[in-house]
Amino acid sequence: MTVILTDCDGVLLNWEYAFDIWMQRKGYVKNTDARFEYGIDKRYNIDKKRKEDLIATFNESAMIGFLPPLRDAIEYVQKLHREHGYVFHVITSLSLDPSAMELRTQNLKKLFGETVFEKFVYLDTGADKDDELAKYRGKEYWWVEDKIENAEIGFQAGLRPILMEHAHNMTHKKFPRAKNWKAIYDIVTSQNFCDSIPK
Repeated sequence: MTVILTDCDGVLLNWEYAFDIWMQRKGYVKNTDARFEYGIDKRYNIDKKRKEDLIATFNESAMIGFLPPLRDAIEYVQKLHREHGYVFHVITSLSLDPSAMELRTQNLKKLFGETVFEKFVYLDTGADKDDELAKYRGKEYWWVEDKIENAEIGFQAGLRPILMEHAHNMTHKKFPRAKNWKAIYDIVTSQNFCDSIPK
């Protein structure tokens, strides 16, 4: 089996959509002038400490077990698994709470199936992925992320990053951006495209 490394939130699951609903229920109003910002603090006009507390609370809530898939993720992740033999290792900053980890695992297996994911790596909320990605150094696996900094960390470890396109990474030019998983499927299964990825 060939491995694809992937982030979860903003790549496999639509964390932002669920978080926005949760925030609205708590009375927070989104700053429309900051809709292209990556930082939740800027999107909601809150300080960084409040942002960190809210994200941690959300990630440890029951909501984390019911996040919807991002765009066409289910169809094309399953196609890569069934038709091309790929298995996925999830590397995600979530929480160190065992219940949150179990809810996420159940959510992913319910949506994508029992055999798609070979490994789940759960890091603390907002934790860096440097050490985990370094374990794959030199493997040249595909690494699907939405955060530019994490894509770069993977690249430095010898991985081949693909950015899932969002407003916060639209101007990035170094790594290929994919509007959806159909585009990722096309990149992964196209040898010509593979050869064009920076190494």
